[in-house]
Formats: sequence, C-alpha cells, structure tokens
Amino acid sequence: MTTLAAFGLEEKGLVEIPGTEYRVRESVLGPLKELSQKAREAGFEIRVESAYRSFERQLSIWNRKATGQLKLLDANGVPFRELPQDEEVLMRAILLWSALPGGSRHHFGTELDVVDGKSVPAGYEVELTEEECDGMFLPFHQWLSKQIESKNSSGFERVFVPGRGKIQPERWHISHRPSARDLEKSFDPQALRKVYEKTDIALKSAILDNFDALMRDYVFPYFEGK
Repeated sequence: MTTLAAFGLEEKGLVEIPGTEYRVRESVLGPLKELSQKAREAGFEIRVESAYRSFERQLSIWNRKATGQLKLLDANGVPFRELPQDEEVLMRAILLWSALPGGSRHHFGTELDVVDGKSVPAGYEVELTEEECDGMFLPFHQWLSKQIESKNSSGFERVFVPGRGKIQPERWHISHRPSARDLEKSFDPQALRKVYEKTDIALKSAILDNFDALMRDYVFPYFEGK
C-alpha cells in the first residue's frame, strides 16, 4: 500500500460492498460476509452506514464543521450553541467526533460503521451516537463485543475504545485489522504535513502548530502495536 492510499488520496483496490453504495478493500469483503452471516444466525442484520471515505470528503466534513455549516458536538454529544472562537479549542472540539482529513481510518477502506438494520425504526435516520448504542442497538453491540472478545469476529475489532487516544469511543466503528496493517505501516506523517501545507483546510495554522501532538493523540494510538 502507498502513503497516498493511507491518506484517502488513491482509490486503487477498492470494490463495492454488494447491495450498498459503499466501498472497501477487496480483502474486507469475505470477512464482512462471514461476520454478516454470524449476525443473521444471532438474529441481527449488519447494515453498513459508512466505509471508505476520500480525503476530499473528509476535508469537506472538517471545513463545514469548522465554519458552523455542520453540527458540532461536545464530548457528551450535545451540540455547541456557539463555535469556540479560539482556533485550537475549535480544532480539538471537532476532533472529538471527526478525524483530520488524511488522518481518518476511513481512508484505509478497511473500516466500517455498522448498526443492526433490523432495529432501525421505519423512517429513522441513524446518527451513530452513544445514545443509539445504549438504546435500539444495545443487543447488537453486546453480541458484537462477545464476538470480538472470543476472536470470532472474522478479523474485525473496535479501535476507538475507552483509554486509547483522545477520540471518543465509537462502538459502531469496526476495523478489519489484518487488512489495515499495511496501510498503517505506509502512513508517513511528514508527507501528510506537506499535504496540509498545500491544502485549503480550515484551522490550518492550529493544525500545523500542533501537528506532532495531533499525530500522537489522534492517529497513532489506533495503530496496531502503538
């Protein structure tokens, strides 16, 4: 894998998940099919809410949150009434729930946001929140936790868990770790810094001034072996 692929700037090797609009690495399809079959046998239906995400899409999310065009949530999932005026404070507020462009694991094509499709009420728009995880999706996440703990999850693991890094825990986010290893190894932080220097990214000064700390707190803690 190349550094550009790790940043979501190269899409070679991505394939569609059958029956969805989402893409992943080809090596993820078989394991996802296996995990989906196990879920069906347990009475659940894995529904993918997000998978591969390009650098440009993550950049759009970042810039819109930084300018108030998208909802910005605090650590408790409550929307900010007003955007923080200090750029570094605003940057870290965005990072609670949204990754830096180029620093999102969704760029890898090995990551999925999943819910139990059978538990979604008609007309309901899934938001991927802790409230949903403790509510309608609780039985599904309890089942998924048992599969991961027993090494029966076809290589999928949760990476955003309590006590690791500064990103809020995300029970809905699973990573196919065997497929992610090469992308993690190819990730070159200094190459990403150069991308930022040439990109129209909001809060650029705050990002570059705190770059090493951002890599330490929001990227590398989620790499295998880090």
